[in-house]
Amino acid sequence: MARTRERSPGTFDQWFGGIQFDDWTGEVLTLRAQNEFVLDWVKTNFLPDLLEQILVESGLAVQVSWVLDPHLDKPVASVPMTSPVRPRALAFPAQDDARVGSSVIERTAQGALIDRAPNSERRKSPPEDINPRFTFSNFIVGPSNQLAHAAAVAAAGGGGRRYNPLFLCGGTGLGKTHLVHAIAHRVYEERPFARIRYLSAERFTNEFITGIQHQRMDEFRAKYRDDCDVLLVDDIQFLAGRVQTQEEFFHTFNALHNADRQIVVTSDKYPQALERMEERLVSRFASGLVADIQIPELETRVAIVRNKAQLEGIDTDDDVAIYLAQAIRSNVRELEGTLIRLAAKSSLTGRSVDMAFVKAELSSAVAHRTQMLSVEDIQRTVCQHFHLRTSDLTSKDRHKTIAFARHVAMYLCKQRLKCSFPELGRAFGGRDHTTVMSAVRKIETQREDDPMVRAHLEAIERKLAVE
Repeated sequence: MARTRERSPGTFDQWFGGIQFDDWTGEVLTLRAQNEFVLDWVKTNFLPDLLEQILVESGLAVQVSWVLDPHLDKPVASVPMTSPVRPRALAFPAQDDARVGSSVIERTAQGALIDRAPNSERRKSPPEDINPRFTFSNFIVGPSNQLAHAAAVAAAGGGGRRYNPLFLCGGTGLGKTHLVHAIAHRVYEERPFARIRYLSAERFTNEFITGIQHQRMDEFRAKYRDDCDVLLVDDIQFLAGRVQTQEEFFHTFNALHNADRQIVVTSDKYPQALERMEERLVSRFASGLVADIQIPELETRVAIVRNKAQLEGIDTDDDVAIYLAQAIRSNVRELEGTLIRLAAKSSLTGRSVDMAFVKAELSSAVAHRTQMLSVEDIQRTVCQHFHLRTSDLTSKDRHKTIAFARHVAMYLCKQRLKCSFPELGRAFGGRDHTTVMSAVRKIETQREDDPMVRAHLEAIERKLAVE
């Protein structure tokens, strides 16, 4: 029998801290969970390994009975109590009181540095490249992003266990950048003299090239290694294939990590799925907490629409919010953008943002998008994503990578184009309709159970959305 996968102490603490052992009677194991989110996550991601290990150790095939208990205060296992790891203290002189300008930085009994500067002398706002609207208070939390949100709050020094690095991954428009900016806002609020560097991987590359060209590498390295307390990097996947830039980022990462300075990185893929990325960098990214953001559930999408309407002063009712949330599922940015576009057209035409108006506008947009998409478009996009040739999908090749890509393409064609199974069989090299049915059902199941498959599908769907 295959050995169960090993779990890091951080992963165990993160999830099983909300699970309690209640009873084991015969072949029934009773566990108590803090909430449905923790229950579902443990049940989906850890329960198979747990039951397999119980079978190995005891020879019993047990069943698990779950009890929900929001007042749970005793985890399944006791772990040593440690003080939360806080972001590195700001780089001021190590005496009891340190002055920066006219500000006074006092050291507490726990060793933390607190800014005692008068309010008038504090930095009023973060730099211009931090979006003023991207704060934690404006971020709608749901089961799809709860872990990422909690980890981001901890990374900003808001309490709880801090993971370094924090790797946020998920599709375009799901809130990764929002959380990164929210971290910056929180740090600036609590420590206004903290040296925060926020940039995209593309900008890091450009500044690195400029540093080489103008012989200013010492200045570049000082900026991102010595004069940096928190490093926030968006879209790290754009370092793919850039060997020298990856080398520089690797050393920057090590310098900050060794000094216990917080690093937060975002990507549209899991670390292990990053293409043309050095293995040592991938290993560094995966060494902390990898928190993925999934497509939000209907209730979360409705809350997002309501929140956006309130922020923008758009007068709409709950029926419209629910309809929009049902119509646009895969992208929060698209959902918010659609609401803004509807409000703009409403203002220009003098019509209210009611159900009839919204239905008419969205039906024409959906019809146009569907009409423009074809089987060939989906096949081509899938092949671009997996770096294959279109002919591979219609060939008889059963190599694992090609077969998986073929199944994904069949699934997306069925979902988006509503083609019949025989039609798809003919489009994929004359295959039998039962083969297509099996492929579609397989991907449907894997989408629910396998985060990696879900990430591939979301990435391809984003590409199709702009076709």
